[in-house]
Amino acid sequence: MRYAVRALEQGGIVSLTLEADDAAAVRRQLAERQLQALSVRAVAGAWPRVPQGLVRREHFPLALFTQELLALLEAGLTLTEALEALCDKEMRNATRSVIERLLTALRSGKKFSLALAEQPAHFPALYVGMLRAAEQSGAVPAALSRYLEYRSRLDGLRARLVSALLYPIILAVVGAAVTAFLLGHVVPRFAAVYQGTGRSLPWLSEQLLAWGGLVTQHGPALGWAMLTLVVAGVWGGRRWWRAGGPQRLLRRLPGVAPTVATLELARLYLALGTLLSGGLPILQALRLAEGVLAADTRVRYRAAAAGIDRGESCSAAFAQAGLATPVALRLMRVGERGGRLGEMLERAARFHDSEVARRIDLFARGFEPLLMVAIGGVVGTIVVLLYLPIFDLAGSLQ
Repeated sequence: MRYAVRALEQGGIVSLTLEADDAAAVRRQLAERQLQALSVRAVAGAWPRVPQGLVRREHFPLALFTQELLALLEAGLTLTEALEALCDKEMRNATRSVIERLLTALRSGKKFSLALAEQPAHFPALYVGMLRAAEQSGAVPAALSRYLEYRSRLDGLRARLVSALLYPIILAVVGAAVTAFLLGHVVPRFAAVYQGTGRSLPWLSEQLLAWGGLVTQHGPALGWAMLTLVVAGVWGGRRWWRAGGPQRLLRRLPGVAPTVATLELARLYLALGTLLSGGLPILQALRLAEGVLAADTRVRYRAAAAGIDRGESCSAAFAQAGLATPVALRLMRVGERGGRLGEMLERAARFHDSEVARRIDLFARGFEPLLMVAIGGVVGTIVVLLYLPIFDLAGSLQ
């Protein structure tokens, strides 16, 4: 639902239009941006939102935008000139409109971070927070560079994970297609050949050929039923995926859950370390980094943040909440003693990124052969059961 908001910031009163489920969610978004809500009003006559699964959203290329903006700023252009250059060269209307809204806000006297915060669908809170801190010190190019490094490390780990899963997924799809072809086409042909022979068959072969006879008699109905199941499975799978089902499942799998937890903590350390190195106060950085955590971990994280707000050290609060690995805990203590907590958190993130990458490689090397054996076993079993009657018939002829 769309809300018209008037909020108070350090520079005065601003008007925003935000998308949220309810007014409480709007106020949480404002609190994350350090804005005080004056009025929150649902926009009357707004069109109902179309379900996300029916519309393909055109995403704003944030990493590319940041990289090009950084190059222009380092070349000596002002922020407004750099945005004008990016707007002039942009061919996609959706991206051009985002940059035009930024330019309009800057020309009206707003800060760059506030102009970014007015478009939360394209600029995450972490990005806005880094640039808000950079504006106070005049180090916007350094903040952009730091964000690019943050994104490149996350994208690198994501690419490694995808590449490790891609080959097993291809194997599983090909194996399922071959199995479906055998059960839907080859087995019914063999069932028609063996009918009327009057010979007794092995029990497993009889069951397989009975399936072939069923496909022959009710092929269209079975085809529609399978298509319905596939469509329902895809629809349910997408909802399950968007609701965080894969992550909850992985957290329950023995042997996989520790790796998932380590990966989540590495993302937290990286986000929090990047924000602290960018000059944000610890409490504000904690609020902005909250978005990288799952719902159940977020409860413990908020308890740790409350402890830090009461005056506890970050290492002690994280350790008490179960959010500090042994390595990260020692690095955090070193960082607190030397005033380099952000740097030490980034070091902890790099250490655990390498650890997760090693686990992913071990998983890929061990799982792929097992999957190939399983697929070969299924296909081979079907073929052997089909040819057993032929072997039996050939033996009787001799």
